[in-house]
Amino acid sequence: MEKPLPTVSRARAVEPEPLPAVSVPPVADEEPPLPTDDFMPSVEIDEVVPQAAPVTDVSRLDWRELRMAVASCTACELHKTRTQTVFGVGDPDAEWMIIGEAPGADEDRQGEPFVGRAGQLLNNMLKAIGLAREQVFIANILKCRPPDNRNPRPEEVARCEAFLQRQVALVKPKIILAVGGVAAHNLLKVDTPVSRLRGRVHHYDDTPLVVTYHPAYLLRKPSEKAKSWADLQFAAAVAKGEQP
Repeated sequence: MEKPLPTVSRARAVEPEPLPAVSVPPVADEEPPLPTDDFMPSVEIDEVVPQAAPVTDVSRLDWRELRMAVASCTACELHKTRTQTVFGVGDPDAEWMIIGEAPGADEDRQGEPFVGRAGQLLNNMLKAIGLAREQVFIANILKCRPPDNRNPRPEEVARCEAFLQRQVALVKPKIILAVGGVAAHNLLKVDTPVSRLRGRVHHYDDTPLVVTYHPAYLLRKPSEKAKSWADLQFAAAVAKGEQP
């Protein structure tokens, strides 16, 4: 008689214990979440002041490069209202450099300094001392016209100054004639009236500088033309080395 097989108890299935939660680091290419308002400073729209574009270093530019830099300049707000820039005109190797304040309506339209009635008077003044317009170099403190022909603002002059400095360095004039108070004050960094700046030799860097009245002022006050004639004669003497 066969013996019965022993009863085998079936083992119960053991439930696996849950694995501990593991934090998975974010994928490197995944963008981090945007910060909430709690972490962002509160900025009013009116507080955001647009900054003027920096002026390119122009100290080593040649004439062509400098002209292109001026034409494309957006360093101050005047580029938004100009018709075109007014670079300057004349002999790049001139002994005389004439510097005014800023382009007017005629200059803005034609792209050349001193072309209106004041320009015609300047031409006649130069002719009186034996100089043609083409023999001098004429430029302005600003290369763009201020709206309504207002005076240049300090920040506009500061943004444009490097262009004029480079023009003077390229021309290497024997004499600079500053015409009008705005030009004289910005070139010499003073606020002395033109009447007290006349008749003396000043300097812009190492270049002798003589101050006279602006032709537009002489058109309004013809009685002062004799004083400007004396200034031109004085400047001519300085250019020839006949004045200290």
